[in-house]
Amino acid sequence: MSVASAGEFGLIARVTARLGSGATVLLGPGDDAAVVSAPDARVAASTDVLVEGRHFRRDWSSATDVGHRAAAANLADIAAMGAVPTALLVALCIPTDLEVRWAEELADGLGAEAALVGASVVGGDMSSSPTLTIAVTALGDLGGRAPVVRSGARPGDVVALAGRIGYAAAGYTVLSRGFRTPKLLVEAYRRPEVPYRAGPQAARLGATSMIDVSDGLLADLGHVASASEVGIDLRSGAFEIPAQMRDAAHALGIDPYAWVLGGGDDHALAATFPAQVALPDDWRVIGRVVDGTGLTVDGKPYKGSAGWDHFR
Repeated sequence: MSVASAGEFGLIARVTARLGSGATVLLGPGDDAAVVSAPDARVAASTDVLVEGRHFRRDWSSATDVGHRAAAANLADIAAMGAVPTALLVALCIPTDLEVRWAEELADGLGAEAALVGASVVGGDMSSSPTLTIAVTALGDLGGRAPVVRSGARPGDVVALAGRIGYAAAGYTVLSRGFRTPKLLVEAYRRPEVPYRAGPQAARLGATSMIDVSDGLLADLGHVASASEVGIDLRSGAFEIPAQMRDAAHALGIDPYAWVLGGGDDHALAATFPAQVALPDDWRVIGRVVDGTGLTVDGKPYKGSAGWDHFR
């Protein structure tokens, strides 16, 4: 059955029937707006969009995978502010010949990823479009803490990373070359493993700045350096390159550090901390904040790509 056959409201009924409601949802889908509790009295909010052919391909990823990716991209932004995600709003622009089953499985992925952090899909909108587009807005609760922003890094701070880096970029390259293995890398691209709990944890530890690595480690830390008016130097030896990534890089004639330093779809979290803070195992130190401007690797400018630019 196509979405045209199901009709707008039939499709909405099918999709919303697959979505649960978490503890923060006071009123879910079905009215003009949802109602979500905000105990902190402040709401962290972020939005992101995925366009078919630009951000995902249906022949590379299942609908459930795409749902996970769409939710993760937004939930990671909330975690990067030091907040706990509470709700998602999803707008779908879909071709009329899209199968209803695909939309239902997309909803499954969105709901399952949100459930990882206790959040829920609480509403959204649908429209027909020749290009399949998924726009997601995430809301979050700061829990009484100040948001961790990009402008707080200071010389002497350490730079630390939570989560995987380079895996999804490697998976994208593998898929773009027509391969489907190594599975570790391909699955990392299809469905990221985001260190959600590390965001609020970093806030409690006194992180001075934080960012979701969505466009590339160097590119995103460059935003921190610019906003904080500091320099950042990374240590290449701080990154562990798994055997599968190293082997794939060798087979494809690519420097694996291009994936690690320029890849971002893993949605790792990068943060700066005062040097005296004892970091838990979730975080590993990868560099330091220095006087000056810009990013360096092992004390030298990096000559490769810093990351993704949507308009380049």
